Amino acid sequence: MLIANQKRKENIAEYLLYLWQVEDMLRACNLDMALVDERLVGRFDVDEATRHEVHEWYESLVLMMQHEQLKQGGHLQISKNVLIRLHDLHAQLLADDKYADYAAEFYRTLPFIVELRATLPAEQREGELETCFNALYGVLLLRLQGKEITPATALAIKQIGHFVGLLAAYFKKDEEQPLFGNDDITL
Repeated sequence: MLIANQKRKENIAEYLLYLWQVEDMLRACNLDMALVDERLVGRFDVDEATRHEVHEWYESLVLMMQHEQLKQGGHLQISKNVLIRLHDLHAQLLADDKYADYAAEFYRTLPFIVELRATLPAEQREGELETCFNALYGVLLLRLQGKEITPATALAIKQIGHFVGLLAAYFKKDEEQPLFGNDDITL
């Protein structure tokens, strides 16, 4: 909760990746709140009231994951909503000539996206943004496991990261002052 709130304010892309990581950590705890308290909540050096808030945040995520049947995999609807909102902004940015820098960055990234999608069976292929986030998350997991990534993967991730960072910056600007005048949804 503490980290998620901070990431949500600063960088929507990091927030989404963090939510995915939390989902995996909760699965590693078998969605068992006793294990969540021991392994996750207990690591925060905070006062008792804040610890209770952190516990309740994790518990609400566990309940959502159980309700949405995500014990084995998949993402919470709140994560999906972030991705939907990013996709909507992405489409608006691409459609507006005023944001040619964004379109250029996307088209520099597109060959990497196409290459990544080509490695998957047709039924597992996702949209461009989800492909980007899956790639970033996959490399994050590899790094956490101490595994090496190839130079080609590093190059792709660098470009994808740059593109996603630009989208996140536009998202933040859009939240501060709507870029297109249609921001009725708050995440």
